[in-house]
Amino acid sequence: MKTIHVATFGAGCFWGVEEVFRHVDGVVGTSVGFMGGDVEDPSYEAVCTHDTGHAEVVHVEYDPEKVSYDALLTIFWENHDPTAVNRQGPDVGEQYRSVIFYHSPEQKSVAEASKKNREESGRYKKSIATVIEPAGPYYKAEEYHQQYLEKRGMSTCHV
Repeated sequence: MKTIHVATFGAGCFWGVEEVFRHVDGVVGTSVGFMGGDVEDPSYEAVCTHDTGHAEVVHVEYDPEKVSYDALLTIFWENHDPTAVNRQGPDVGEQYRSVIFYHSPEQKSVAEASKKNREESGRYKKSIATVIEPAGPYYKAEEYHQQYLEKRGMSTCHV
């Protein structure tokens, strides 16, 4: 029986982030939802008030024999601006923050090393704003948010 691992990333609007991860070989499932706040089982509308503290996240289930956590981190870094504080493109607010929620001590150390490598690469003119936090409760968003872009025949929500 295969062991499936989970990874959770916040990188702006969860619709586009999910679409990127859904097509990665070794990813066996994705869903979008909320993590990192202080309100139990928040709705999308509640998160949009900016009063819950949650980030929009993609919850990735993956087969570590086919794709490494480090490879998922590379996808995370390359598909958003990790120097932006509480925003991605036109989306502004704490719910759009750049965050890696780790599910194990190993994920924490790999994420920290990955962030350090990015910071030292000279690739960014500004400091990386991404925070690395322990995963807390994950609250799946309403069904209409799941695979939102796919359901509408879109591949991205960015211009």
